[in-house]
Amino acid sequence: MRTSSRAAWLVVSALLIAPPIARFARAAEPGPAWGKRGMVVTSVGPAAAAGREILGRGGNAVDAAVATAFAAGVAHQYSSGLGGGGFALVYMAESGEVTALDARETAPASATEALYLDEQRVPIPGATLAGPRAVAVPGLVQGLFELHQRYGSLEWRELVKPAIRLCRDGVEIAPAERRMLTMIEPRLAGFPETARIQLDRGQVPALGWRLVQPDLARTLEEIGARGGGALAYGPIARKIVEATGGTLSLEDLAGYQPIWRTPVRGSYRGLDVVSMPPPSSGGVLLVEMLNALEPYDVASLGLNSSEMVNLVTGAMKLAFADRAEYLGDPGFSAVPTEYLTSEAYGNELATLLRPPFFLLRAPWNWGKPAIPTTRRQALAPPSDGGTTQISVVDEQGNAVSLTQTVNTLFGSLITVPGTGIVLNNEMDDFSLPGAANAWGAVGQGANAIKPGKRPLSSMAPTIVLENGQVRFVVGSPMGTFIITAVLQSLLNSVDFKLGPEQAVSMPRFHHQWSPDTLLVEPAHPRDVVDKLRSWGHTVEPSRFPMGAVQLIVRDAQNETWLGATDPRRDGAALGY
Repeated sequence: MRTSSRAAWLVVSALLIAPPIARFARAAEPGPAWGKRGMVVTSVGPAAAAGREILGRGGNAVDAAVATAFAAGVAHQYSSGLGGGGFALVYMAESGEVTALDARETAPASATEALYLDEQRVPIPGATLAGPRAVAVPGLVQGLFELHQRYGSLEWRELVKPAIRLCRDGVEIAPAERRMLTMIEPRLAGFPETARIQLDRGQVPALGWRLVQPDLARTLEEIGARGGGALAYGPIARKIVEATGGTLSLEDLAGYQPIWRTPVRGSYRGLDVVSMPPPSSGGVLLVEMLNALEPYDVASLGLNSSEMVNLVTGAMKLAFADRAEYLGDPGFSAVPTEYLTSEAYGNELATLLRPPFFLLRAPWNWGKPAIPTTRRQALAPPSDGGTTQISVVDEQGNAVSLTQTVNTLFGSLITVPGTGIVLNNEMDDFSLPGAANAWGAVGQGANAIKPGKRPLSSMAPTIVLENGQVRFVVGSPMGTFIITAVLQSLLNSVDFKLGPEQAVSMPRFHHQWSPDTLLVEPAHPRDVVDKLRSWGHTVEPSRFPMGAVQLIVRDAQNETWLGATDPRRDGAALGY
């Protein structure tokens, strides 16, 4: 797709997806949600009640996160569900242990780079975004089951029941869902099962129409009875293989395994920052940026001042250059995680940001030219529709930050007949020669397509500790914006001492090195933008919101949990 056409898609998606709030800002409200015994915050508003219900029945944070995850996959199938994958970070208060679970999708055995390139080795438009070739082996159900097996306290089938009720009772179509369906409806002609379920007699449903999903309810009942094996083998697995035309095999599904990994760790202003390791780039880049900013008195520059934006933008560009060069699935290539997240390397990066750092010009990767790229898709704009964030704490102080996804809006657009399962399009997160993915992110050999490999992700479920106890639980949906949204929410909380609602609501900016463009949300003042341009930045206003951070903060003084959901999405924060 030509750049002009691509830009037009972005404008259309922005207008359809962005919530009707004044330039991504929210009016003053009484205050954040609060709870003495726990908190559930998620970007999928109708799913939050499932998590709070489980806390009320004596479940722990992991139980509540699992129940919320299943309910989210019912309420907002466009953003996550059984046909996708995810990452989870878990903190257990009794042991002080923090663990990371990788339930990321994997490339099927049939996947090769050649499958997505034409005879001139140019990426085939749309091949990684819609239809069977876009689908990677899903891992969410196995991942949630693994979480429960290791840390859960209630019976497994009890965690699935709230989602089953939601399927049978129906989910009322709200403005956000209707905007998503309005955007995707023209593309559903080639995907009749998705159209049958999501549309009302072929039309975008009216507000208030209830989405009832009996097929998905039966699938969830099977999951409740069989656990992680429900999608791995048996009748549901056979239906998945058939729906993908054999792109996925029974062997792919049966062979999938979630992986426990060692979290990425860093420190910032005396706090311990723990986040997701590769194959997610989120934790590495978050710690790398915080390390680069640590030597600076960020607060003295002023929140969202031109000087502050300039400094943090520099850290973003340096980190995203490393993402393109080094990051991928550590099971297939060496990833220098320890070095990139080290304090010593952070100090090296900090020297590149010293005044007059605004005179340094992109690319910020030590003199190497920017990677020439083309957009490899021609069918779907990126949207915030393909990912969900869930943040949970319980009475014992346990915490979970869980990010799950089908990638872009309704994933591959395939719904498996008779199951209600929407399949992901995670093959778009692999790197192809000379091409950027749906989010404009580039990569090299470390993220090349190989059977069994996990594609690079930007998800950044994060837990911040203070003196060994949870201080923040945070994460966000929305592609590469996830990383910079989480970063800015932490800077707002730690450096600028903002309360949780302000921390997630302030206007944001984003730079990912390639393309060399600084995106800013419209609420940034004109004089700030003009000064950034005078310093050599290519600044463009963002026509869509940057992320949707779901934040929990421990109020130690009042022994209370505070929760805030980002106004950029129709989420919910429910205290217990």
